[in-house]
Amino acid sequence: MNLPELGFWRIARRFPANVAAVEPDGTQVTARELLARVNRVTRLLRSLGLTHGDRVALVAANEVAALETVLACHQAGWYLVPVNTALSAAEIAHIIGDCVPGAVVTSPKYAPTVRAALDQAGMGGERRFATAPADGFRVLADAASPYPGEWVEDRAAGAFMAYTSGTTGRPKGVLRALVTGDPDDVFAAGAAWQLGMFEVEPFKDGTHLVTSPLSHTAVNGLALTSLHLGHRVVLMERFDAEGMLRLIERERVTTTHVVPTQMHRLLALDPEVRGSYDISSMRNLIHGAGPCPPAVKRGIIDWFGPVVYEYYGASEAAGTVISAREWLARPGSVGRAQPGAAVRIMDEHGRELGPGERGRVYLEMGPRAFEYRGDPDKTRSSVVDDYVTVGDLGYLDEDGYLFLLGRTAEVIVSGGVNVYPAEVEAALLEHPGIADAGVVGVPDQEWGEIVCAVIQPTEAAREHAAGPGFREEIIAFCRDRIAGFKLPRRIEVVDSLPRGANGKLRKHLLLPNGDPGETPAPAHP
Repeated sequence: MNLPELGFWRIARRFPANVAAVEPDGTQVTARELLARVNRVTRLLRSLGLTHGDRVALVAANEVAALETVLACHQAGWYLVPVNTALSAAEIAHIIGDCVPGAVVTSPKYAPTVRAALDQAGMGGERRFATAPADGFRVLADAASPYPGEWVEDRAAGAFMAYTSGTTGRPKGVLRALVTGDPDDVFAAGAAWQLGMFEVEPFKDGTHLVTSPLSHTAVNGLALTSLHLGHRVVLMERFDAEGMLRLIERERVTTTHVVPTQMHRLLALDPEVRGSYDISSMRNLIHGAGPCPPAVKRGIIDWFGPVVYEYYGASEAAGTVISAREWLARPGSVGRAQPGAAVRIMDEHGRELGPGERGRVYLEMGPRAFEYRGDPDKTRSSVVDDYVTVGDLGYLDEDGYLFLLGRTAEVIVSGGVNVYPAEVEAALLEHPGIADAGVVGVPDQEWGEIVCAVIQPTEAAREHAAGPGFREEIIAFCRDRIAGFKLPRRIEVVDSLPRGANGKLRKHLLLPNGDPGETPAPAHP
């Protein structure tokens, strides 16, 4: 890659007439238009007194104005704080109070919740912006319109400051020092590294499809890096399996990012529907953000071909990557360390473990070490010898390929034996009548904990799932796939599972309520 040719701002000046982004309603935005909007927003926020290292919080839908806000931050030396749109007002207020942003940008859809959060945090009205008219907010485009859209001087590279998932406690901001240098150079290098590991090439008539909320850091980051490689970005308002296929065909999409839940829903489409769309333009289907059941992964590879790439990592550090061909040779692996990164498995005493030994996964922090904003104790407890863990468990094989087992907090200890929920969930999701599944441990007087499966049936299986034989059928199905001590001893059928905007299962909301029905107790050691 020729880095001096890359970087959104640089590309937009060279090819101003190119379409840079496509709104969910199909409206096209040229590079010239997007650059002018970014420059106006930059000048608007500077007029509020924002200086190098300040924060801007974004609680927005999938729309081009969200990309404008990120690009403005990234050329002005500010931290962009993406906020999960599924959070409550109290949860958003915590993040606002912690990061103390110089401005907040939201979409009308989320304005009531964000307004309540900002009222709790005591943030003034002149710093509240919405992408369209909303009570209590200034319209971003209107407020920025008096400012010129020409090239901005005194540019500096900004960054994301993501807040870690709040599923097991209050979220913490992952803070890194800003990189010095021209923003085009900084982000061109980052894009070449990030998308290069997935073998994504710059320009080449590239089109990136956004299927998940931009409030998810990986989704936002891949959209931005696509712009930095000269690709146009097509936005979906919300994921729809057939709608995704329709856009791939219409827009000749070459790259996209999906989560395992979306892959499962794609495979659930009627075979005739799946076969009616042309997906031959796809060159790179990237997935992450959670464990992917092997049967789902294999089904997507069989359908889309060897264009599937998986990554594992965290806001705190880079992780692993694996191609379809590598995965077919090692089903279930999430790959080897990304270029320039390293992975270790350690026990509870910080001792490095050998191939095949199970322990905590630690990722090398690299030259840009992070800290949890305002929580030095959490930072220290997560770091060993410049490696950080987010609580995931796994092992490395002889060739350095990582296999994940679950999270420390999620391991079920039943009768003194460890059960890893991801293994049970993978078996459940192979059943044709199960649309989604989550596994947790529930207290039991005899065993300490027992395995509980919470299941969302497919539409076709809903009536059957309400009957007495469904649970027995599930146990019999899983018995051929996992050991007896891993079988669910309790099964609950629900209408839907509590997944966040990024597709991750919010397991603290999964604990069963009510009578789970009669489930046969499987053999236990």
